[in-house]
Amino acid sequence: MYGGGGAPHLGGRENGGVQVFSQGPHSSLYALSHTEAVFNQRVKMRKSGILSKQYIRRGLFQRGIWFFYSCSEVELETVTVNVTIQDFVADVVSELFFRNVQPVSKQTMFIFPVDSDTVLHSFYATMGDTRIEAMLWEKEEAQQLYKATAGMENLRYLQDQCDLWGPVFACFLGTLPPNREVTISLCYVQELPLQPDGAAQFCWPHELFPQSNYFNWMSSEEEISENLRFKICLKSAHGVSHVAINSNYTPLQYTAPDQTSAEVSLKSSPWLGDNLNLLVYYRGPHTLSAVVERRDPKAPPGSLLGDPVVMVTLMPSIPAEVPNPGQPGEFLFLMDRSLFQDAQNTLLFLLKSLPLGCYFNIYSFGATFKAFYPQSVEYTQESMDNAVGRISSICPDLGGCDLLGLLRSIYSTPHLHGHARQLFIFIQRKISSEEEAVMAEVYRYRDHHRCFCFPTNRCDSFNLSQAMALVTKGECVCLHSKIDMTSEAVKCLQQALQPMASGISLHWDLPPGLEVSMIRKAPEVIFQGHESSIYAQIRGQAQDAEVGEGSVTLQYHVGSQSFDYTLRFSLSPSSDGRLPVHRMAMMHLLWKLAWEGTSRAEKDIQQSAVKSSLSLGVPSLFTSSVAVRMKQRDAWHCDSLPPDSSMLFSPSCNLVPCQLLWLRGCRPVWFKSTKFWMVQKCQFCLEMLGHKAPDTEALTQLSASCKEQEPSPEEQVMEEPPAFNTSWDWTISPLSTRLCDFSRLRVVVALQKANGSWALTAALASALGLSKADVEGQRPSKGVQPTAWATVLALVWLYQYKWKVSWLELLEAKACRWLHNQAEVPLDECLEAANSLLGCFVELTVFRI
Repeated sequence: MYGGGGAPHLGGRENGGVQVFSQGPHSSLYALSHTEAVFNQRVKMRKSGILSKQYIRRGLFQRGIWFFYSCSEVELETVTVNVTIQDFVADVVSELFFRNVQPVSKQTMFIFPVDSDTVLHSFYATMGDTRIEAMLWEKEEAQQLYKATAGMENLRYLQDQCDLWGPVFACFLGTLPPNREVTISLCYVQELPLQPDGAAQFCWPHELFPQSNYFNWMSSEEEISENLRFKICLKSAHGVSHVAINSNYTPLQYTAPDQTSAEVSLKSSPWLGDNLNLLVYYRGPHTLSAVVERRDPKAPPGSLLGDPVVMVTLMPSIPAEVPNPGQPGEFLFLMDRSLFQDAQNTLLFLLKSLPLGCYFNIYSFGATFKAFYPQSVEYTQESMDNAVGRISSICPDLGGCDLLGLLRSIYSTPHLHGHARQLFIFIQRKISSEEEAVMAEVYRYRDHHRCFCFPTNRCDSFNLSQAMALVTKGECVCLHSKIDMTSEAVKCLQQALQPMASGISLHWDLPPGLEVSMIRKAPEVIFQGHESSIYAQIRGQAQDAEVGEGSVTLQYHVGSQSFDYTLRFSLSPSSDGRLPVHRMAMMHLLWKLAWEGTSRAEKDIQQSAVKSSLSLGVPSLFTSSVAVRMKQRDAWHCDSLPPDSSMLFSPSCNLVPCQLLWLRGCRPVWFKSTKFWMVQKCQFCLEMLGHKAPDTEALTQLSASCKEQEPSPEEQVMEEPPAFNTSWDWTISPLSTRLCDFSRLRVVVALQKANGSWALTAALASALGLSKADVEGQRPSKGVQPTAWATVLALVWLYQYKWKVSWLELLEAKACRWLHNQAEVPLDECLEAANSLLGCFVELTVFRI
């Protein structure tokens, strides 16, 4: 058991549509897209299970290196897993039987990914008559024990491997002789993510299933596998509706007449090495969910363990469209200076796409960081022009990468009331050894902002970018080109501008004598398609023991609309004594105490919390993990004794390397597609040959020689953009003109005003391929204002690019809103004149009427 029994955590996921672990040789925290069916792709999970140690020589006169690799020779023979899922919290108890089937001994390491919403509270391994058990100790005492632990270098070998990344629990098991068995016992609890269709999602990595082949899988369709016992118990006061599992399973059996509990078991492992993906659907609306857990009868009343705890999951219903969206938010753009040449277009399109009334700022970072403004400024015509003019002042910097200092500076600035803070982070360089500190800062403020991360395909911090987006419920998109950068960034901005729930508050109604003490408070905003879990301690003694119910009311705003929902819950729930909700609440309480600091009055609370965390096996910044190897007979004896470091130095015990580690692996470079690379190389050659404009058919014929799908036209535009300047004197490349007229498109976009309109100028007419005289002469009537006529022309001209580029939606929406707000603009007459002048045929739907 971890700390009197138990094992570590580093906690799991905050997500809407996210995995518990991520897997693969290039580990990463990976978020499922809300627009994709869950079973249409494999669930990404980080590597877990038994690894074997191996030595590789790097050269004739070079020192070799030790590393750990997935070892198929140590087979997972039998798996027993019991999962209890209550609403959106899972309690997992597992037992894994591995055997070394090789005639030689293997040095082995067990790893298990632990993310920000997972608490791994119990771990022990049994080999013959020896048992290795993980325990929690106060940090200072644990540091002294590490000095007496042999083999700690094995953890350092693991930490520097390129194919492993992120927070893991690792325990060095030592040498496993031939044909010997090791049994791993693992217990953890975790919050489950909400899927777009309202399901709770639970995942289990494919490495922790027994090995099976295709024929075994086919034969097990009707028979239950003998070496797999995987049972899932489901509970919800709303009632269990149905489940969806990407494996063979028994029919859902209800164990309560009101269908509030049910059971299901797996018949076999998922086919072809897929990770298990379980979706649980509950009955009724999903705006609020509450799980109340009874107190530990052995703990003193008033402590966290001695009082009931309630977990409330907030899932506000947010309309897709809101008539009056209200406060549009605060948008912060963080640009790696090494991306300066590629990022100018992206910043231009992002700035032009912002709505009036929002706040924004632009930061550039390298060895140091700089901000355009001391603090975010309101988006107006003046501030937009100023920011666009300053983009070219960003100087390239190939030095360090002080993202940590920049984030701390941003988080220390006052939050604008009513404006959701959203960060757009463009990064190419590695954060070196500060990844764990960066994630700690992001996690600390996860309820106050959202991150959209854009690492390049050459970025060594790709995994960190995914983790930052995951924990803040944002998005992470890998960039393969400058055009990708603009397209994906504007798509994410469109997502960031969707309606969100703000002004969130909870109101409790409990029987007299009871009160609520918040452990984790409700977030300031909840974004569309996401959820948030809060925890509260129920203190006191009810004056009337017969009143066994309480209620909580959720209130929030979406734009100018107000919503409120009330949920009644039982104060006398059944309990199996495992305390999963208390463990999750303890994790949040410990993080809160660590971040907020402690006054003298809070010292007693901290000491009590740390003492309780040791008994529950919930790790924190105040504790560290230690593992000890002992004989089985001594293990049973030690279970009944309080933790005492002196017993670890007894002749029958010896210390084993075991820690929570942040692994610093990296991700390799890869191309999006061979065809995309060919088009890029072709354009480069054409530009070098005297800038002669090639026939578009030549590129078409070249592309037709490939067997892959035709790339989108925006991927064909690869030309380097000219630097911005306030005169808008842009050079138009012949190649880009023939391919997509991208330079002319940039000019039209650059001339759009902050309110969405265009002024009738010679620069606009030239960009549209017209003369100013022609534009003024074709104006429908003198009653039509020049600005309205110019806006219609630009909007119609942009419309023909819809099939070529995917980032014009927000610009067009701004123009349409401006036109709708103008009095008596004859849109039909203006459209007819614009079609005639531009030689095209666009219908009135362009104005979104």
